Amino acid sequence: MKTPVIAIGLDAADPLLLEKWMSQGHLKTLNKIRQQGIYGRLNNTVNYNNKTVEFSSTEPLWVMFSTGCLPDKTGFWDTIKFYPENYKVVCDKIYSGYDYKEYNPFYALGNDYRVAAFDVPVSALSDQINGLQILGWGGHYPFVPSHSQPPELLPNIIAQYGKNPVLHKDNGRWWDPVYFKWIQEALKTSISTRSEICRDLLQREPWDLFVTAFGETHSAGHDLWDRSQPDHQLYPYQSKKNGKAGDPMLKIFEAVDDAIAKIIAAAPKDAYILCFAVHGMAANVTDLMSMMFLPELLYRYNFPGKYAITPSKIGVTPPPPVTRPIRNSWPGEVWRQIYEPNPIKQLFNTWTHKAFLQSGQHGLLSPYPLMKHRVQLGWMPATLYTPLWPKMKAFALPAFADGHIRINLKGRERDGIVEPSEYDALCDNLTDFLYRLTDGRTGEPLVKQVVRTHNVATDDNPKLPDADLVVVWHECPTDVVDSPDVGRIGPITYNRPGGHRARGFLMASGPGITPGSSLPEAHPVDIAPTILTLMGAPIPDYFDGKSLLSPTLSISA
Repeated sequence: MKTPVIAIGLDAADPLLLEKWMSQGHLKTLNKIRQQGIYGRLNNTVNYNNKTVEFSSTEPLWVMFSTGCLPDKTGFWDTIKFYPENYKVVCDKIYSGYDYKEYNPFYALGNDYRVAAFDVPVSALSDQINGLQILGWGGHYPFVPSHSQPPELLPNIIAQYGKNPVLHKDNGRWWDPVYFKWIQEALKTSISTRSEICRDLLQREPWDLFVTAFGETHSAGHDLWDRSQPDHQLYPYQSKKNGKAGDPMLKIFEAVDDAIAKIIAAAPKDAYILCFAVHGMAANVTDLMSMMFLPELLYRYNFPGKYAITPSKIGVTPPPPVTRPIRNSWPGEVWRQIYEPNPIKQLFNTWTHKAFLQSGQHGLLSPYPLMKHRVQLGWMPATLYTPLWPKMKAFALPAFADGHIRINLKGRERDGIVEPSEYDALCDNLTDFLYRLTDGRTGEPLVKQVVRTHNVATDDNPKLPDADLVVVWHECPTDVVDSPDVGRIGPITYNRPGGHRARGFLMASGPGITPGSSLPEAHPVDIAPTILTLMGAPIPDYFDGKSLLSPTLSISA
């Protein structure tokens, strides 16, 4: 007889944070699942050119969960796609996810299993799912259309419960008190409504698998980290604003914990309960390092003696972090740092209305027209450098996590200027350049690893990443970067307070699982085969992951 499985994703919920809060008596539902069952952390890695490298990019990790496969098998490395024939970058917030044409979601099990899938990020509708599917009701930029199977299901859910208040609206404006108030209330409403919808769907029939995800934990981590955790540079300034209200991020997680309790209460009593996160969160490193600093560093590398962002003097103690931004957008804050040797004009750039800042400078695009016309990734500083890419030997692609560097290769890029014979030497030179970067505040090194993704320059395997070099940063957030080669950049205003980490978790309880037991070393691709094991369903031979539980529920070696 089949035992039902309830699988609940907590998007970007960091295991270190959860473990701390559970030890302090918070998150009672999650702690109960952990104590009554099995628990372990997930170690997130991918294979670049036969090298195992840590990985924290949300969308590919959710595809790893859904397919049981690593990116070198699916070819899905990123939601951002670069086209060398015209130097265009595409990132559609709806349609840039994985298409699941080669590998189905693991829960597309045909007629033998009844499945309900609600709001799984970066997923897709499948005619091989016997049950119901809802995508894009809510979530933190889930990269899916808002639709369902059967088609009338999502419209009926919205008619009964309303639209999600957060979907495509959370952007991390930590300095804006109106936004801060709104995001807390919107997340609480989203959590409460999500719980109601889950309970509604659970009670419609006895499902073999019910799978869902709370995107609210992801939004809370990005937007509230500086008000909650002392590892963020802004915490000494921002946490004072909490007053008697307490920790705002903890309150969101407590609301999710309560919602999970209600979902479990609506589930069959003998069900297996799984909660998991495919990656974690901590103080944001990559928004500044990958989106802003890396593009400017490569600008200076390619054009010696030139600056797009105002340089600062190495060796001088930097001023404190920016805690009261002048512009009401991060791109505006970056643009006011555009290099202008004339102090009067620099003052003009800082204080004048954005209507007078529409023109580009130093070959860069101004962000204001891009945002006005809603150009994809127009808010990201890396995008401002795109007109210069054909003239550069190497440039930084827009990226949400690790830094991505593209070589402007002859025969591959439309206007390539690097000969294939020069490729290896340039990659080596850039690697050395990057390893010399240090934190302008502490002097600590910033680069953990630089990885080449192509074995040879001319490798045209379509499943390779667009980046030729991937830069993995040390977990040391900073707003000031020093390079002995091209000088200092910063301080630059922080963007979203929270950023991704390459660690997740899995906990499970239910019949036959030993209370208080620990999982072996695991990976996000192991979640799908583990769920299939609990369901008694076959595990596809093509999976890269393995079940963490044997069919008799003893811990696998």
